[in-house]
Amino acid sequence: MTPGPAEIFSVDGVRRADRHASGHGRSAWVLMQTAGRSVVDAITARWSPRQTVIFVGPGNNGGDGFVIANGLSDAGWPVRVVRVFPDRNWTGDAHVAAQHWAGPVNGLGPDSLSGAGLIVDAIFGTGLSRSPEGEAAELIAAINACGAPVVAVDIPSGLNGDRGEPQGEAVEADLTVTFHRLRPAHLLQPSRQFCGKIVCADIGIPDHDPPEGDVVARLNHPALWPDWPETGAADTHKHRKGRLAVLSGPAKSTGAARMAAVAGLRAGAGLVTMLTPPGAALVNANHLTEVMIRSFRDVEDFLTGLDAIRATAAVLGPAAGKSDALKQIVIAALSRPLPVVLDGDALSVFCDDPGHLLGHLRDHDVITPHAGEFERLFPGLSGTSLNKIEAARAAADRAGCVVVFKGADSVIAVPGRTPRINTNASPALATAGTGDTLAGLIGGLLAQGAPAFDAASAAVWLHGEAGLRLGSGLIAGELADVMPAIMQDLARRRRIAAVRAALIGG
Repeated sequence: MTPGPAEIFSVDGVRRADRHASGHGRSAWVLMQTAGRSVVDAITARWSPRQTVIFVGPGNNGGDGFVIANGLSDAGWPVRVVRVFPDRNWTGDAHVAAQHWAGPVNGLGPDSLSGAGLIVDAIFGTGLSRSPEGEAAELIAAINACGAPVVAVDIPSGLNGDRGEPQGEAVEADLTVTFHRLRPAHLLQPSRQFCGKIVCADIGIPDHDPPEGDVVARLNHPALWPDWPETGAADTHKHRKGRLAVLSGPAKSTGAARMAAVAGLRAGAGLVTMLTPPGAALVNANHLTEVMIRSFRDVEDFLTGLDAIRATAAVLGPAAGKSDALKQIVIAALSRPLPVVLDGDALSVFCDDPGHLLGHLRDHDVITPHAGEFERLFPGLSGTSLNKIEAARAAADRAGCVVVFKGADSVIAVPGRTPRINTNASPALATAGTGDTLAGLIGGLLAQGAPAFDAASAAVWLHGEAGLRLGSGLIAGELADVMPAIMQDLARRRRIAAVRAALIGG
């Protein structure tokens, strides 16, 4: 993906940006010409000249299509333009663009795709608000079945720019070229799968201060959390780097907590202690070298352990076992001032009474639900008219803490801040135990004093980067082992950026 700037705009936000440009010396026609040229550049950089069929709709997306037709034709490409809605007149700048096209405009017919070596989808763009019907739906199905590579202009036809799923039939693009800013549908699943490779082109819209609500999210990236992960000052020591507590499950369910504990160490926590039921102490001790072990008998003894090790953060839930005792431990831990990460069983155990948990969470706590856990904790927020970004934001407001709504399109949300969406990840992470490692990474950063929103954001990015580096066949226990290399690379890039900035400033 070539994402461009980190802000994710709503469809209306991009429209307002276009109007802002028109009021500051960049007319809509100039923007359309620049957008069309950027698509031509993206096409010619990837493919050799071939018969190209451009399907144009009646709106501005179709206008972009005519600009693309001119650009490819001028470059020597054979181009055929097909008008999808002959009964609808082009308006505004789309009409101007159509007048600039000197070639023929063909009507939609059974041979429209004949001989196509490349297809350009300039039918609907982001203006679609309902499912394609009739000939348009049939055309989209035929495009998907024809086998030629497809380039979508702005967004594949059939997707709504603000949503995360297709509205019926949708074009399955190999490349999507969008403009100025990405929209939610470029990033949220399953619509992301319809976009193929994404290029976000700068079309010269002047900088402006968008109204509240236009920026619906930001791409999660190290630039958003510049101080984390950090290694500390030269004279630091283990106690200054934080003390993380991790709750172990019973003897036969200790692996998840061990992965979380090791990840906490790899994230930079100076000391990590496993608080374990007595029956699991020897099992954990046999598998852990750098992590300390402390047994506890009941809730009060667990709290005594937290106090004794002077924990600065805690991770509860990985394979902890759903029981009344776990409920009591979670609520008791939330009574202490330290930040708490709740994952897995520590969330599921409250599925019959989510309000009991939500009423105890604080702004420095982090919860990490996957889709099923999210629905049980926040009934009515997912699977509704809200997209995943909006659902995560509403959940964070309801819970009063940081919510990491996990998935291929993980969203990190916190009350009062713009959510972050993480695309730096690999499908290889879809294997048992990876979520436990993520919880440990978050806990390790929290233990060092990272703000909860940044700790969660950094951990999700690092976790995804580890998945990308390891690739297919990874197992969860390997993720923590690649953290040193990732964090060293990140620190090196930041040092280089700082030197460049100083040179430019000088």
